[in-house]
Amino acid sequence: MNFRFLHAADIHLDSPLHGLDSADGAPVERIRNATRRALGNLVDLALAEDVAFVLIAGDVYDGNWPDYRTGIFFGQQMARLTRAGKPVIVIRGNHDAESKMTRSLRLPEGVRVLDHGKPETVPLPGFGVVVHGQSFATRDVTDNLVRGYPPRVEGLLNIGVLHTGLDQVGGPHARYAPCTRSELAALQYDYWALGHIHAGEVVSRDPWIVFPGNLQGRHVNEAGAKGATLVSVADGRVVDVGHRVLDAFRWTRASLDLTGCTAEDAAMQAASAVLAEALATADGRPLAVRVTLTGATALHGGLIDLHEKLRAEARMLSEALWIEGVELRTRPATDPALAARGDALGALARRVVALAEAPADDLLGDWPAQLLSRLPPNALPADHAIHHPAQVLAQARDLLLAGLAEE
Repeated sequence: MNFRFLHAADIHLDSPLHGLDSADGAPVERIRNATRRALGNLVDLALAEDVAFVLIAGDVYDGNWPDYRTGIFFGQQMARLTRAGKPVIVIRGNHDAESKMTRSLRLPEGVRVLDHGKPETVPLPGFGVVVHGQSFATRDVTDNLVRGYPPRVEGLLNIGVLHTGLDQVGGPHARYAPCTRSELAALQYDYWALGHIHAGEVVSRDPWIVFPGNLQGRHVNEAGAKGATLVSVADGRVVDVGHRVLDAFRWTRASLDLTGCTAEDAAMQAASAVLAEALATADGRPLAVRVTLTGATALHGGLIDLHEKLRAEARMLSEALWIEGVELRTRPATDPALAARGDALGALARRVVALAEAPADDLLGDWPAQLLSRLPPNALPADHAIHHPAQVLAQARDLLLAGLAEE
């Protein structure tokens, strides 16, 4: 029998999108409803492709709902599928674990939420398929759930559904239902429908081990196209796995090298070209951009107010383009001949360079981190990284040399 099914995960329904809260003219409603529109796109795709069934590998929600509207919307979308005769099998992930969800609604008949106590096996006899999966009971499931999954059922297409950090050893996704690729392969299932990692990835093709990524990017660290995985089956075998883009709002990063740039007009002209290129990659979707300015430029000291000008430039390019943030990683343009001079300025410049090249920890210790730790809560953006002392010294060197050059 030939058929297709959809594998989605990490919907995070009604999760807020971060980064444009204070942007003048930002599309607040469009941002707020992006996860709902992405879920609607998923259902539209399932109906258009006439899939046999839909698998959701955890994190349907972003935690407990403030009211019932979130659950009602999910139920309405699932009803569109079940009315068309398309069953849905769901597991709960860490964000919608049994212990976190104090509200609940009865889902339409045809939607099966798998148990959290032990793995369940659900046959889909009309397609020669059997699905094995287990929900999270609590947010912090650090046990290896795979060890409890049953052996394959011979003569059927076996699919495992699991919410897991897999074998990652660090980062935000680690230690949730950890397991290894070899443990998944040992069960001899034909396809592993995974969730939890928000970057889509085909981990393995033999057997198929797939993360579809999240359905909708929620901030600039979840940049790029987001969606779900469409799986084709022929004669009892998975023959094709393809990503389908379903997001309703797009995030991206763009870099602008200002090396040698001496005039602000030239910088803005270059910025306009970079923003236009980013907009062209959004496939007609609204787009939020984090711009990073780099390079040695005479404009370095005057870039602090460039954020508002970039916002204005973006609005002129398109009503669907916003600046999420601007990172200043430029450095002053300095004269390399300065340190070669034989006068006092040359001697001072050589001393500045020598200090900057000395072991940073010997000179600065941990005082940069100590100073930053004294800032009020939320004074820095969530993705701010404390600079290493060597970076602080390099920035100080560039500023001092630029000042000497002006003198």
